[in-house]
Amino acid sequence: MGIEPHRSAGPSALPRLEPLRHVRTDVLDVAYFEAGPRAGEVTLLLHGYPYDIHSYVEVIPRLVRAGHHVIAPYLRGHGATRFVDDATPRSGQQAAIGADVIALLDALHIGRAVLAGYDWGGRAACVAAALWPQRCGGVVSVNGYLIQDISRANTPIAPELEAGFWYFYYFLTERGRAGLTANRREIARVIWARNSPRWHFDDVTLDRTAAAFDNPDYVEVVLHSYRHRLGLALGDPAYDHLEQQLAGQPPITVPAVTLDGLADGNFPATDGTAYAAHFTGPRAHHQVPDAGHNLPQESPDAFAAAVLELADMRSRAGSGAA
Repeated sequence: MGIEPHRSAGPSALPRLEPLRHVRTDVLDVAYFEAGPRAGEVTLLLHGYPYDIHSYVEVIPRLVRAGHHVIAPYLRGHGATRFVDDATPRSGQQAAIGADVIALLDALHIGRAVLAGYDWGGRAACVAAALWPQRCGGVVSVNGYLIQDISRANTPIAPELEAGFWYFYYFLTERGRAGLTANRREIARVIWARNSPRWHFDDVTLDRTAAAFDNPDYVEVVLHSYRHRLGLALGDPAYDHLEQQLAGQPPITVPAVTLDGLADGNFPATDGTAYAAHFTGPRAHHQVPDAGHNLPQESPDAFAAAVLELADMRSRAGSGAA
């Protein structure tokens, strides 16, 4: 498989993760980009909101050169990923996106993979690692332990942070539904600028990602994600048993690397101690200079290094080294 992303024609064209492959799970027809040797360690790269798989456009070549077999799927409601049944609720809840990870591994006949992500993708990785540790060879998560404690949804945080989460509350309203439907790209622009104040992205970069928002289920999945996490929407009953487990804030027992960007405009960097108790296996934490919330796209070297660090952690744990 090729290492380098496909570059479309034109002098100013950006590299694109093409061609896409498709595989069907019980719920989704998942579109994904794949690269690297099939015999290599499988690494799933999971994107966030409002982003897409191109957050990893510079991470993937680094991992492939290190021998990894990389898969970057579009999450439900994004890109060319589609629901297979019109009757399936368009849920964006944490249990659903975590279960999608395991369903994708099943559909691809992959027993175990490294799970790496940020934002929604980091949450999906944490959920899958906590509930199905036997399927996870290690986890990389930006901003640490991302399993939501929905019982605390009504607990306020500092006002300056609440202001940055304006879209959480906007999406609770029907005005927010209309706004997201009409202004998907421009809402993303505002969130990107706030979350990553040192990331000087251009219109071409935004356009490449915004194409993923044209998915017919995008609005409903996004709205449900934020309404559910704030305790104002019921979940899909198919995931009730998983949400019950997640309510207990289950530990992540597999090796983990957590990252915080020092230039994250709305998720302040920490030393990792506040959520350390949720990781009961080997863990390393790193602060990444100049990186904002979309850390793999802003600092691909640091993100790729975190994935590669997991192998060393497993080796040390297996040898009994400190």
